[in-house]
Amino acid sequence: MPEPVDRVESLRRLGWFRVEFYACLTRRADALFELAEALCADGPVESLVGLRLTAEHRRGHGALYDAINHGRLDLGRLRQAVANVPFPLAADGRIVLAIDVSPWLRWEAHTSPERLYCHVSGQTRTQDQRVPGWPYSIVAALETGRTSWTAIHDAVRLGPADDEMAVARTQLREAIDRLITARHWHPGDPPILIVTDSGHDTARPAHDLRDLPLQPLGRLRTSRVMRLPAPPRTPTTVGRPRHHGPELRLSDESTWPQPAHHTRTETRRYGTAQAVAFNRVHPRLTRRAAWISHSGPLPILEGTLIRLTVDRVPSGQNPKPIWLWCSTPDLTAAQVHLLRQAYLRRFDLEHTFRLLKQTLGWTRPQLRDPNAADTWTWLIIAAHTQLRLARNLTDDLRRPWEKPAETGPSRPTEPRTGPARL
Repeated sequence: MPEPVDRVESLRRLGWFRVEFYACLTRRADALFELAEALCADGPVESLVGLRLTAEHRRGHGALYDAINHGRLDLGRLRQAVANVPFPLAADGRIVLAIDVSPWLRWEAHTSPERLYCHVSGQTRTQDQRVPGWPYSIVAALETGRTSWTAIHDAVRLGPADDEMAVARTQLREAIDRLITARHWHPGDPPILIVTDSGHDTARPAHDLRDLPLQPLGRLRTSRVMRLPAPPRTPTTVGRPRHHGPELRLSDESTWPQPAHHTRTETRRYGTAQAVAFNRVHPRLTRRAAWISHSGPLPILEGTLIRLTVDRVPSGQNPKPIWLWCSTPDLTAAQVHLLRQAYLRRFDLEHTFRLLKQTLGWTRPQLRDPNAADTWTWLIIAAHTQLRLARNLTDDLRRPWEKPAETGPSRPTEPRTGPARL
């Protein structure tokens, strides 16, 4: 259990957020608030109507569905309230934000509007599917240490007319503005690290959001072809100056230059983890995908290319290398090591998606209106934020045959209690 002073401070922060959350409910406030209380009760959410049976929800079935379909939230105030609560920091004291898309699959809802074909991963590439649903772009802050908790910061549903990359850039700009307003970042602090997967173009936010204190770090597909710096121009050279140097094919080792840094770390589960960094590597941009609407000459964005390898993986399969690209051109060996650790923490966001869907029942309700789905999504985020703030206020509840947990914050999947019972 935490110290008495820490417990009082945790209770104060939790109480403040609960008061602010209730103030954000502009219609059907009591019903929505009790619904969020029921989400924080013990046990996974099997169905929406099952929340009616909890002690926290004191209304009937009709009020429950009426709150979801006709309730309203002040999303601007709620987003700022979520940003004002304490945010986790990485090992070097900076904020690390991860952004990814998670689908709410609705393949059987043929009359539900604004559905899109969402990508569903299979065991192999040939088993991937496209299933109708509502995709949500979610931003969360990553923690450090032996925990899978993340601090969800924002969620935006992608519509049929939305460009995923453009929505992500707008979402990141607004998220960083809220963090600066909440005084989580001050001038002189390290830039906010943005971690993305291979589905996002890392170069476009590095260019469009260059006026913000951020440092994008994204994964690259192994089929990508990068470019080295152009060779210096000699006085006798005739013609237009070269903008790009030799090609660097990620799949062809013969095209790799001499690495600037090479780090090794011994791990228990993966054996020797190695990181090889190549400085001043840039992608050759084309007027396709994220750059199709760009006006003017395409920029040259130099950064650092990092290759991660391990000896083994827990599944026993052949480990494949991971390629990362950071927008900072010249990194030290210590910075490369920290970026490697920060990217591996990105997989905590996958655990958060599983928690939202399997435990809190994010995708359980069979809602037809996408606006009702947005209301339910933000109720889930508010409940998750309360559980994160209250994780140090609960005891470790284990069955007699289970091993006791180590001292520290509880895991998201551990038994929980409603904040009203604390």
